[in-house]
Formats: sequence, C-alpha cells, structure tokens
Amino acid sequence: MTVQARRSSAAYTKPSPYSSRIPDSDVEKNSHARSPYHRSLSDRSDRSDDFDSGPGHSSSHTHPFVAVVDEALDPRWAFASHSALCDTSASAYSFSLIIFILVLFRFTISSSVSKVAVELPKVGTPKPPMWESFPFLSRYEGGLTNLVSRADNVPEYPGNGAPALAASGEESNQEASKLASRDLKPSLLSSAFNPYPDYSSQEYIEKYGEKHECFLDKEGLVRIPPVQSFPGVPKGFPDPVMGSNTMLGIRDDMCFDRFGRLGPYGLGYGVKKGGIGAGLEGHRDGADRIWEDAPPERCAAANIHRFKDLPEPPPHRPFSRPVGAQHNENPEPKGKAGLERLPRTAVVIRTWHDFHYTPEDILYMRSLISELSLASGGEYTVHFLVHVKDNEIPIWSDNETYQRVLNDALPEEFRGMGTLWSEAQMELMYRALEETFMRGLPIHGVYRSTYMPMQYFAYEHPEYDFFWNWEMDARYTGHWYHFFSKVVDWAKKQPRKGLWERNGRFYVPSVHGSWEDFQQMVRVQTEIGTNSPNNMWSVVKPDSDGAVRDANGVHQQGDKFIWGPERPDERDIFEVDGEGIPPTTIDKDQYQWGVGEEADLIVFNPLYDPEGTTWLLRDDVTGYNKEHGMPPRRTAIITASRLSRKLLITMHRETSLRRHSMFSEMWPASTALHHGFKAVYVPHAVYIDRRWPTKYLESVFNAGRNGASGGARTSVFGDREHNFRGTTWFYSAGFSPNLWRRWLGMRVDNDGGEQRELAGEGRMCLPPMLLHPIKDVQMIIDDGEHAEDR
Repeated sequence: MTVQARRSSAAYTKPSPYSSRIPDSDVEKNSHARSPYHRSLSDRSDRSDDFDSGPGHSSSHTHPFVAVVDEALDPRWAFASHSALCDTSASAYSFSLIIFILVLFRFTISSSVSKVAVELPKVGTPKPPMWESFPFLSRYEGGLTNLVSRADNVPEYPGNGAPALAASGEESNQEASKLASRDLKPSLLSSAFNPYPDYSSQEYIEKYGEKHECFLDKEGLVRIPPVQSFPGVPKGFPDPVMGSNTMLGIRDDMCFDRFGRLGPYGLGYGVKKGGIGAGLEGHRDGADRIWEDAPPERCAAANIHRFKDLPEPPPHRPFSRPVGAQHNENPEPKGKAGLERLPRTAVVIRTWHDFHYTPEDILYMRSLISELSLASGGEYTVHFLVHVKDNEIPIWSDNETYQRVLNDALPEEFRGMGTLWSEAQMELMYRALEETFMRGLPIHGVYRSTYMPMQYFAYEHPEYDFFWNWEMDARYTGHWYHFFSKVVDWAKKQPRKGLWERNGRFYVPSVHGSWEDFQQMVRVQTEIGTNSPNNMWSVVKPDSDGAVRDANGVHQQGDKFIWGPERPDERDIFEVDGEGIPPTTIDKDQYQWGVGEEADLIVFNPLYDPEGTTWLLRDDVTGYNKEHGMPPRRTAIITASRLSRKLLITMHRETSLRRHSMFSEMWPASTALHHGFKAVYVPHAVYIDRRWPTKYLESVFNAGRNGASGGARTSVFGDREHNFRGTTWFYSAGFSPNLWRRWLGMRVDNDGGEQRELAGEGRMCLPPMLLHPIKDVQMIIDDGEHAEDR
C-alpha cells in the first residue's frame, strides 16, 4: 500500500523534471555531452588560430603539441600556455563533478520508482460488539413435556430464572442413547384455538349479518381444520425484551408446536394424503387431515351481504383484473344483512414471477388463506402482487401472454389470486420523476419504490378499504387472524397526543414499566429534553426557552410535539381530503383526539426520524425542494405494514401529480406525517437470544435524540444495526430463522433436531411470535412421491 501511495502522488503523475534535460540517463551513451565544452574553448579571444586542445581530442592531431615545444622560450607564450592548462584543468574538474552529480541523480530516480519493502504497523483485531460477550439463553428450546401455565412460569430472562433447567437440557443432549425409554407425552393437553368472533350469536348477526361457513371442498363436507394450541409455555421460557403481546390483547398464555400450528395445512403427513410430505421425522403426533385446493371466491361470494357494496370498477385494464368474487355487478346476497357493513381488507403478498415455492412456503400461504380468508367468511382477501422482473417479457401484449405468465408464476392451488406488474409499467404510470440513481438504482425500481405498485393497485381496486403489504419471508408462530385483529384494535384505541413521539421509541417493559409509565416518560423527555450525551450527535436545532447546558456542556433541549400535519416546504404542500387537522390545541386535548380512529398506517418497528442518523438511505428524497433542508421525514424499517386506502391514494397522487417520492421505508410514514394522518407503531413482542442487561439494551436501541431511536448519529438505525442480529424481527436478524427451523424440528448450529427432541423435552412449543426474515427453508420430504418446489 505504501508503494502504491507514493506512485500515485503528484511527483509520479507529472513528467520528471529531469527528463527534458537527460533523454538517456546513461551518460556514457550521450554523444553530445561534451560539445558545449568544446565550443567554450574555441570562443576564447586570446588563443591561436589553429589551437583546439581538450581531453577528448583525437591523438592524430599532433601539431599543437609541436607548436608548444617550439615556442617554449617565448615568455608571453609560456604565460598563455600556463593559463590555458589551468583553464583546462578547471574545466576537466567541473566536467567530472557534473558527471558525478548526474550519476547520483540516476540512482536517485531509479530507486524512487522501484518497489520499497515497508513493514506496515500491526493493527490489532477489532473488538467484537459488546452483545457478543453476553451468554445465550437456553429455554427457547423447551418442549411439550415441561409445560407450565404462564402465571406459574419464572422466565429465564429478563431475570435469573431456570438455571437448573438449562443444565438439565445440556445433560439431555448427552443421553441420546437412551431414546427408547423416554416418555414424551405433553404435560398439558392441546385444544382448538378459536380467535374469531361468535358469529352465531344474536348480537353479531344483528350487527353484521349472518356469516356462512366456508368449507375446503365444493360439496361443503370438509370443514377447515382448526389450529391447536397448548395452555401454557415451556418452563422457564423467556419473556419478550421489547414490546408486549399482553398489552396488545394477544393471548400470551399459550404456545404452539409445529404439528398443531401447521398440521392442518399438510405438515406431518404424506403427499398421497394431500399433505406436503414434510415434517415426518422427529417427535410427531400424527395428523390425517386433508388439504384441498380451495379458492376463496366461494367463501367471499357466500358472505357478500356482510360487506359494503362494491363500487363501480374502473375501466378494464390489465392491472385491474377482478379479484375473488368482486366482478362488475354485486352478486345476489345469500344471507341476512346486519345494521353495519364490514370493511374489506386485502392482504397483498409481494412476490415475483420466477419465485420457487418450497413446501414450507406452501404451508405459509395456506395458513394465511385459511385463517384470514376462509375461516373469517371473507373478511380478508389474500392476493399475490407478482413482480415480473424481466421487462422484456411482453405481459401486456395480449391476454393469453398475461395469463400464461401469471399461471406459471404461482402454484396451481393459488392461481386466480394474482396480478402482474413490472418496473417498465411503473415508469409509464409515474412519468417525469427526478432521477438521482441513488445507490445506482432507478427511482421506478422495486428497491427504492416498493409501494408504487401498491399505490396503483389501490387506485385500480376501490373495493378495498385497507391493504396489508406483506412479505414472503414473514412468519408467525401464532394465529394470523388473532394477530391482525388485535393489532388493528390496539392501533384504533391510540390517542393522537404524543403519538409520533411514542412511535419513535422502543418499549422495553422491564425498564419502562407499564405502558402508562412509558407514555408519561416520553412526554417528559419531549417537553424538557434529556441530558444524554447522545444529544451531542443530534441535529442542531434553534435554541428555545428553557434550553440549558450541564457541567459537561451537553445541550439539553426539548422537542416540539407533532400536532397535526408537519408540512414540507410551502412549494411542496399538496392538500387532500381528510387531512388530519386537530380539533383543538394540544394543551386542551385530554388524550381524546384519535381514540376510536382507524390507523392509516400500522408498522412493526419504530417510526424514527432519519435526520442526522447514519442510515444510508436517509437522503433518498425525490421531487422536493431542498433549498432550506430536507422535508420532515419518518422511517420504519421493514415494509410489512397496513395502509389505508386514503393513505395509498394520497401517495399515488403525490407521485403522479407532484412528482414526489422517497425511499420505500420512508415514503408511507413521511406522507402520513405531511398530511396529519394517523400512523401507529405497534410494539409487538420481540425476543432476543442473549442475556443483555436490560438497561444497557434500552440505551442502545433508544440511543437517538432525547431518548428516541432516531435523530442522532448514535441511532441504532445505520452503522449500529448489528445490534438487531439476535432479535426476532429485523431484516438482518439471525435469531429468527434459526428459531423457526429448530421449531420445525431441524438441527441448526448443533442445536435442536430429532435427537434433541427425543432425548430432551419433546417438540418445541413457542408462544405467538412475529419472525423475519425466514428464507429458503428446506424441509425433509418423505420417500416415495415427493412434494417438489412449486
């Protein structure tokens, strides 16, 4: 590296100062080196006509020497001859000195461009992150033979519970030879888990109408098998370190094993019986149910009287093909309608045309369709938004080509549930956007503009009130309907006052206490600020009354509460119907505004301020005036979210009419911020794999400005995202995929697997957990007829 640095300096990029003077560095080969010296002697005025003496003269010219001898007696000639000889000696000495200097320069130049062996100083190995020194937790792998009620459970973490159980788990690994003598009957009995409303109650029928049951077969004989759960958790099972299921209303007093959770969709029985042929190894309590191809159209049509009337569809275009039973005319209702109509919600699965569906992916899709759509009587419609990555495929040329590509893109049992889109299409729909090629990628690409096709999908499908933007690599160990319904209900109850400020922080129950305590703490931190050293690395804001500096010079200054729309530059303001204008001032509001209001945006990571952080994409802002700085922004990492129709249509109009856009994970939240829409971060249960000191953990994840997660260079979002690797919900998390695979009975990093189950506590049993990312799970398939990747 040293040699390269020296060669790239200015001394080696310009011609050598000596090159014009010395074309050849070998002086001995320069035939003209002494010619000036000859000329200087011949120009002397006091020398004889024919005299031309010098060291380089040929020996054949002897007459000058004879002339010197003949005139030796002349005093004048003797003096002249002596002077000439002195001059000759001096010239010869000067010439020798010049030769010596040139030789020195030759060696200096040649040595300067040669490789120099330089010993670089030894740099020590960088210290690993602090969290890598924390010990692993062991009770995540507790099994069915050691279940206790949640009330009686002493969690391994946070706290010091179950040290003896951890030791016993290690001993069980060493006794794998005694498998046959193990009794692996569950310590508690499982039962069907039913999170749905009492559809048959008189109260429900009067309010929403009669719900018709949906079946797996067309004849209406095979009912949808229920998910099974156990009324407890493995003894010593850790509590979540961030968020809380109980606070959201999600039942946390039960756990799910893999067969009870995924058995209804084909796990644990063979292909010939309609299963996927996976999960037949390890500890299993066989399941014999059969899954059939069950498109949700029948279910939606049978329950259409429970939902709002279908609006007039837009003009027919390839991107607006009918979804489910929603055709141009309203089908005839088949049941009694209620006083109120339910909203329609689309669960849009983001996938691409050459995605290979593994058996595990099929289980995931079947669970979503069954639990959200079929068992609810069509309250949700699962739909695949398929990205055709190759713009050269002529999907818009004719209906036959479109349908062929769509059929090839989805497994056979999911055909008829998808819509194609391409980046070239988005470029046609959203013209004239400023192109910055941030990170070398186009503005219409799926990476920078994930929500563009969602915006247009919402525009073309006015029948839906809400849209879940869901990903192929998300998993849930609990029940999907239970999770979605409780999350939506909790978000609906949140007041607007202090909402954006609470949205920007991780909730750590073991440090913050109850949610009410957390809410009060956030209010104080926002009003008067904190004296955290992290504020030194936050965005500089104008001084306000009450700003103080402590003895160390740390600037303590509160922040302004967000109350209503937080506008961008006045030239970028684009008002729409339904703006979130507060009905009163923030001081007069008693946490009433927003309660009972549906959230326009629901996310599962904090809505943090990217300004001043090290997040690489914080400046990916398109079409806004930036003369006075960036527009106000908020970001939620991971695009899994629920968006209202109002928010998506506003995003669509901002992009198409005002040429506005931002990076995918900034765009919905920032649009909601600018228009005063209700956005909610739901603090769901997040687990961690090591024994972090909880106060230290809270200081790491809320290391931004005034106790928030963003707004400063010290934010966990950016250079410090490695702290998420041991969690269960982040795009780079490593714990979540390992935990999912072990729960499925696989051995990962010498933990879990068939031997561990048979020698230990049996199958793992997990409480409801949202996991991300789960990719490329390769399950063992039974012999004979195999379930291949779709």
